[in-house]
Amino acid sequence: MKYFWLYIVAIIASLGGLLSGYDTGVISGALLFINESWNLADTEQGILVSSVLIGAVIGAATNGVLADIFGRRKIIMATAVIFVLGSIMCAFAPNALVLIASRIFVGFAVGIVNFVVPLYLSEISPKHLRGTLVSLYQWAITAGILFSYFINAVFAHAVYNWRWMLFAGVVPGLILFIGMYFMQDTPRWLVSKNREEEAKKVFEKIEPDIDADKEIEVVKKVLKTEGENGNKKFQFRKWMIMPFVVGIGIMFAQICTGINTIIYYAPTIFKNAGFESNITAIYATTGIGVVNFLMTIVALYFTDKLGRKPLLYFGLTGVMLSLIALGCAFQFADFFGENMKWIAVGSLVTYIICFAMSLGPIGWILVSEVFPLKIRGIAMSICTVSNFAFNFFVVSSFPILLHRIGGAYTFWGFGLVSFLCIVFVYFCVPETKGISLEKIEANWVHGVHPRDF
Repeated sequence: MKYFWLYIVAIIASLGGLLSGYDTGVISGALLFINESWNLADTEQGILVSSVLIGAVIGAATNGVLADIFGRRKIIMATAVIFVLGSIMCAFAPNALVLIASRIFVGFAVGIVNFVVPLYLSEISPKHLRGTLVSLYQWAITAGILFSYFINAVFAHAVYNWRWMLFAGVVPGLILFIGMYFMQDTPRWLVSKNREEEAKKVFEKIEPDIDADKEIEVVKKVLKTEGENGNKKFQFRKWMIMPFVVGIGIMFAQICTGINTIIYYAPTIFKNAGFESNITAIYATTGIGVVNFLMTIVALYFTDKLGRKPLLYFGLTGVMLSLIALGCAFQFADFFGENMKWIAVGSLVTYIICFAMSLGPIGWILVSEVFPLKIRGIAMSICTVSNFAFNFFVVSSFPILLHRIGGAYTFWGFGLVSFLCIVFVYFCVPETKGISLEKIEANWVHGVHPRDF
């Protein structure tokens, strides 16, 4: 196979997404049993669930510069170590306060991995495969979420059930560390550090037919036109504002349409909708995880064929309609009676299908594509900080909104945000399908409007 080694590298790096997804999804089932152990109030549940996001903001904010200095590979390996240690700390937490602190520590790794793995994948990928390979990261996240749901179901009947659920994250953490030990850094980062011979070897290994010398010259030319003008001090330029609008805006769209209220609180939503037992709610949630995992494959196939924007339009429209339907299920619960829970299931399944085909993978694809090489690490770090900041606000406020204003108005609010995001995509998001990273940067430099890319 022509790109055999490229796919091996991409799969191993994408295990970082599996870890992120696992720590995102595992708390949904564990929370039901943690609450039985310590009887947490609504606000305490919100803090426990969202505590991982506090660490994620810190991790994303502090490591963009490090990824540019030390390379993408070393930072990914460091996150694997943090995942392993954090999973052990969570499993042995003696009280809720220590568990919250341990999840903040795990969140530190989640924040790092969510920008550094898409960055790594984007920089090793040929332009015609970039969407597919970066989508592997989102697919790995859905695999991690699904894995966490299966682990929740397996240990639901066990003694110390939630502790085993949280401890299981050690296994993929070890696999990621060992796998990345044998990988190389991205050729574009190597060129930026004047390690051209190493970059040439990596280019030739991941893309056998490539003219490595030509690619290196293109990257060097881009580095020279990024505002340096012969000196090493990088200067921020006015044309860079729009990439940040796109990057932060697509992170807002990905999170503030409510995805992690579904991932974190699916069992809680199902119980509110009429499923009586914890076990039944967890099994229903596992079904959601299966749909999420399978439908992300659709994005893997179509993102480099149909493009980013068509999938975003389709996905956001479906997300909006399913949120409206879910709100109606809660608003007219007495009318629907026993059927309410099945309307809730149908709405959530539709939501996940549409999200998994669009915002999930394409959000990370876009932020890995739109920034100039010289600041790509720190720029993606900033976008990831915004992602987790939005995430923290949405996830921590969700149980409060659910109890104060009800499920109907909560989900209708997310539906309104989805509509506004469709407008944003139309006016502000460029179509990057089949365009090299260097060409995307050149379009920004020359003031090309996003709709004309």
